[in-house]
Amino acid sequence: MIRYLIIDDEYIAHDIIKGYCDLLPNMQLIKNCYDGLEAFECLNENEIDLIFLDLNMPKLKGFELLKTLKNSPKVIVTTAYKEFALEGYELNISDYLLKPFGFERFLKAINKTFSSPATQSPASAQSNAITKRIFLKSNKKYTQVEMDTILFIEASGNYTKVITILGTITVREKISTVLELLPKEDFLQVHKSFAVAPKHIKSIEGNMIFIADYIVPIGKFFKANVVQLLK
Repeated sequence: MIRYLIIDDEYIAHDIIKGYCDLLPNMQLIKNCYDGLEAFECLNENEIDLIFLDLNMPKLKGFELLKTLKNSPKVIVTTAYKEFALEGYELNISDYLLKPFGFERFLKAINKTFSSPATQSPASAQSNAITKRIFLKSNKKYTQVEMDTILFIEASGNYTKVITILGTITVREKISTVLELLPKEDFLQVHKSFAVAPKHIKSIEGNMIFIADYIVPIGKFFKANVVQLLK
């Protein structure tokens, strides 16, 4: 479960962000905060994994709030001001969303935040699984997938098949787009149409990789990638 706060002085922003979060599984709203001081109190009293943070607020502005926190949760900035982006990344935010933003951009920020090895909050540190999951869209619904269960991915025209220990999820994205969502250190492209999770490889024979009950081909232009695994 990803526990989150919305910190914004605009009521409509709360409605939009919560509406987007409600479309995703395992997102739990802890509190709506309308200024930095209210958020500061809530953060001291609750375990929070993620905050959606507006910048221009009364009493205590967004980045001023971040600077007061010793152990900040993951942060996605939601603002109408693009000029503060650089300062945000210097404060180790996960992403910077410019209002108005659509659901696809919002989902990209969530995936980026919880599939990267960024510094964990005390709450998320209790469960490594929070930082090892990704949301994939399939058949008009969003499925949360644990990274460790993904065996390999396979291109299929304009779609990509994500083969996991539990089954196959077909995503309406090109393989290059799906690869951008996955941690580079955990997945290796071995063919123009295939990328594998090296930790699940059982054996390599000739131009074939054996993973579980599957055989994945090795493309001649990607053979060097596989050779690196054998060194």
